[in-house]
Amino acid sequence: MANKEETYKEAVEKLRRIVADIESGDLDVDLLSEKVKEATRLVKLCKEKLYKVDEEVKKVLEELE
Repeated sequence: MANKEETYKEAVEKLRRIVADIESGDLDVDLLSEKVKEATRLVKLCKEKLYKVDEEVKKVLEELE
């Protein structure tokens, strides 16, 4: 079964939880590695979504001129 892609809001919330877990200092080294990998994926996802929205907004604004 294919996983649905997270929304921007979901990704940011997951990132917040990961940061809180890391800042707590209680993570096992193996879990820390997995959390950092997941955070990297989520940051990339958020950047892509922000870029796409930025391009769409620019296009709409250009059409108004």
